[in-house]
Amino acid sequence: MTAVVVRPLPVRVRAARVALLATAFICAACGLVYELSLVTLGSYLLGDTAAQASITLSVMVFAMGLGALAAKPLRKYAAAAFVAVELALALLGGLSVLALYAAYAWLNIYTSALIFLAMLLGILIGAEIPLLMELLQRIRRQEPGSAVADLFAADYVGALLGGLAFPFLLLPLFGQIRGSLIVGVVNAVAGLTVVFVLFRTELPRRSRWVFGALTAVVAGVLVGSYLYADRFEATAQQALFAHPIVWHEQTRYQSIVLTESVSPFGTPDVRLFLNGDLQFSSVDEYRYHEALVHPALAGARREVLVLGGGDGLALREILRYPDVERITLVELDPEMIALARTDPRLVELNRRAFDDRRVRVINADAFSWLRTDPGAFDAVIVDLPDPDQTSIAKLYTKEFYAMTAGVLAPGGTLVIQSGSPFFAPRSFWCIETTVRAAELRTLPYHVDVPSFGDWGFVLATRDTEPRLRLDPPAALRSLDAPSLAAAATFAPDRRDPGSPVSTLMHPVIIDLELHEWR
Repeated sequence: MTAVVVRPLPVRVRAARVALLATAFICAACGLVYELSLVTLGSYLLGDTAAQASITLSVMVFAMGLGALAAKPLRKYAAAAFVAVELALALLGGLSVLALYAAYAWLNIYTSALIFLAMLLGILIGAEIPLLMELLQRIRRQEPGSAVADLFAADYVGALLGGLAFPFLLLPLFGQIRGSLIVGVVNAVAGLTVVFVLFRTELPRRSRWVFGALTAVVAGVLVGSYLYADRFEATAQQALFAHPIVWHEQTRYQSIVLTESVSPFGTPDVRLFLNGDLQFSSVDEYRYHEALVHPALAGARREVLVLGGGDGLALREILRYPDVERITLVELDPEMIALARTDPRLVELNRRAFDDRRVRVINADAFSWLRTDPGAFDAVIVDLPDPDQTSIAKLYTKEFYAMTAGVLAPGGTLVIQSGSPFFAPRSFWCIETTVRAAELRTLPYHVDVPSFGDWGFVLATRDTEPRLRLDPPAALRSLDAPSLAAAATFAPDRRDPGSPVSTLMHPVIIDLELHEWR
């Protein structure tokens, strides 16, 4: 029997194959970063993470198939086609976030622009693999199954790198706009290097000059955009807000914006926005916070829990009660707490609430924290943003309210900010129905907050029927016994039409919220 001698590949060929597979690795990482950037931007601007992810990924995957088919006739000119694809992908992918933000801020055509951009990016990404396969085979002919396995292994591992680098490196260090621009540069460098080093002879001399000039243009656009990113972002953000922006920070969890202007009454009007949604106006926030806090503290109040409320304004109202011994505030974003502690505008509004010795701050997700058996509280105040995002919708579910009920001490009271019964009545009554489904007794009420309009709350207890009453240490500005009693009355066209229960597995609240506020 004759032994089969396997000859090792020449060093030059092995190095070329490794370089080409490394290019596939880098290109896959860049492609996934582009996808994640579009999904994340949509969730920041529009809120519906599930819908944004579905639109972006489905369109891009479909377009990748088209791109793979479109690349078939280009295989004869694989080196030149690959250079062209990488330059186009670097430019389009690098500018994708900037372009979509501009479409949202000035043109109000975000969704259609997203679909168009995702389609173009998908076609370009889909064209990469067939062209890389052709280039790989030109280096050394190998069995097709083995070549496909090598290429897809590099592609999938690269996707892992891109998927991890985006949330843990690019987003926190550079932000969305600059992160995408950096990835565009990496994309261009990887593609151009491998072609001009390994397949230089396949490019006619004239083509090299053309691609060199195009590379200079793409590099100039990306670098210029990087340098201009801060000014562009500030200008685009200001286009979204009616009043001058005095503070902006993109944290790991949300976009925080403070605006300041002069109200019609001649007083400062400081407004806080989280992910573009108004949280309060300093002109009338007291109406909201008095209605939220004081009915819940009319009974036992030695131990108070606040879920959300990172601006400290609910804390300010709770601290008016001298018999409150301890307040535990659970807020996901530490940057929101830091801003409320240090920004002079917020410090003046919350009256340095976080400096009070009775206040304990825990930076944690409220849902996860409630599962740690934190003890019992006489009053629980849920002051969370509206459920227009998938990440927040879980905090408006039957499961969440059941866990909240579990930390109520005997005779304790729970209150939940519940949106507008006028502008979003189905959402409001869905929250009330969901709280009842968690085996709590409910009493909905609403007050007028000019910045928001008609705004509602749900008071809930576990042991006895809830009652709207007040026991403040001093008179309130916007509430007294008669006005609070009237707050429990709803006009016939704003009463519960029969609302569904929102659960973790079926969070109907987010669909209702987005539909009604849109």
